[in-house]
Amino acid sequence: MRLQTVELRSSRFWLDTLSKIWAWLFLLGMVAFFSVAGDGFLTPFNIQAILANMAILMIIAIGQTYVIISGGIDLSVGWVMGMAAVISATVMNRLPESSPLWLVVLSGLFAGLLAAWIAGLVNGILIARLNVPPFIATLGMFGIARGIGFLLSGGMPVPIYVRGLGFLGNGFLLYHHPTAGWSFLSPPPGLAQAELRNLTGYFPFVVIVMLVLLVIAHIILSRTKFGLHTYAIGGNKEAAMRAGIPVARRLVAIYLLSATFAAIAGIVYNVRFTNGAANAGEAMLLDTVAAVVIGGASLFGGAGTVIGTLIGALIISVLANGLVILRVNPFWQFIAVGIVIIIAVLIDQAREKFAQE
Repeated sequence: MRLQTVELRSSRFWLDTLSKIWAWLFLLGMVAFFSVAGDGFLTPFNIQAILANMAILMIIAIGQTYVIISGGIDLSVGWVMGMAAVISATVMNRLPESSPLWLVVLSGLFAGLLAAWIAGLVNGILIARLNVPPFIATLGMFGIARGIGFLLSGGMPVPIYVRGLGFLGNGFLLYHHPTAGWSFLSPPPGLAQAELRNLTGYFPFVVIVMLVLLVIAHIILSRTKFGLHTYAIGGNKEAAMRAGIPVARRLVAIYLLSATFAAIAGIVYNVRFTNGAANAGEAMLLDTVAAVVIGGASLFGGAGTVIGTLIGALIISVLANGLVILRVNPFWQFIAVGIVIIIAVLIDQAREKFAQE
């Protein structure tokens, strides 16, 4: 009997350790493989491309992390992002051409956020006040946001005619040229068009925005009462209510937060691609859930971190980039991500099973 207890404790220890580090090991294994098999994978240009392509996914996934930790799921984030992108693009185009760039971006951001907040508020009220299951409530908002986005855009991307917007979305914090040297925020002046080919940028603006949002979200989740309440609600909703936590208000705030990050992702999409598309986030739903689950969050609620979600997003982005470098059919990415999700869920279920024994 004592030997069985020792074996059980040993199994729990190794399973708990595996659940915490397997994503890191998987990421390191992929990086090592693509570095050897793919030409140019570990170059500064490609690494920054991976991070820049991951930025929008990660921003949405931050909000999804809060939702899944609370024991729910938000199926509407991709289309809320698209709706916010279309509304933001429309507002940007309506401003006078003489408007400063910062005013154009802030106006678009406010318009997109306002639309997303309405969606998030409806989701939160349906789930927290009317006890509608999160899957059903957010699935309904999925359709509403999708329809509004397509109606406002006419089913086509809305181009944004604002000078300097593309540079802002695709710019870097630092630039280096072999002869002109280093410059801050913009390329060195006086370079001919041909010389721009030798210009190298470092620290993309979109990555900096993502990192700032990640740090803020991490601090809120790990260091504040709101974050503690989020874990408590996901761990045991009834116990959280008996402990005096305002569960309904917290859930409304969590779905508002998810919609906020979806709207910010829509604005980042606008600035980077100089258009607003209703289907901009269509493919993001699976990837956001995948990033959160691969990063160690439990689908049962009560567990997960923003840093873990970052690892999950990195795995998805590295996988997509590596397959392109190896000239593998990109559709294999869906299969690979699906397999990784299944592995993550199996590890999570095994951990829950051992915890209950």
